[in-house]
Amino acid sequence: MLRILLINDTPKKVGRLKSALVEAGFEVVDESGLTIDLPERVEAVRPDVVLIDTESPGRDVMEQVVLVTRDQPRPIVMFTDEHDPQVMRQAIQSGVSAYIVEGIQTERLQPILDVAMARFESDQALRAQLQARDAQLAERKRIELAKGLLMKMKSCNEEDAYTLMRRQAMSRQQKLIQVAEQIIAMHDMLGG
Repeated sequence: MLRILLINDTPKKVGRLKSALVEAGFEVVDESGLTIDLPERVEAVRPDVVLIDTESPGRDVMEQVVLVTRDQPRPIVMFTDEHDPQVMRQAIQSGVSAYIVEGIQTERLQPILDVAMARFESDQALRAQLQARDAQLAERKRIELAKGLLMKMKSCNEEDAYTLMRRQAMSRQQKLIQVAEQIIAMHDMLGG
């Protein structure tokens, strides 16, 4: 059963979304207004999904969503009356997994949550791939820098510098990036 943190920013509809969730068989582990600090609530409650019920998501709501998405990512579903495509884009860019306009129908909750979970998982996978590629690129840059420094120190060509680095890595059972960092550190220490 999904554990849901419900954020209700719509005084005229208080209880409507919670009732629909309970009727659909979900566990609402906490319910708060938006005056709370959303990242702290998420940390304390550790929900599987965050649902935000708001008439029109304002800047404060978007900032709270960005903080949660950055620090404690989880699917966020926003139920709203706001039709503005620009507001919808801002919500999605902030980290909202599903943006639902007009109406809460109990029979629609499960498919909505399923889509939000699938989209969240897809976004997380893409972010992980991007971070891995960024790390690889950063490593390559450091290896190229070390290779260039080694070429100057040893007065050798690129291929010879790379061979020296690979041999060093194999003999010390290290990764090439570790040898590269050692070369760069030594160069910096000697005031290269």
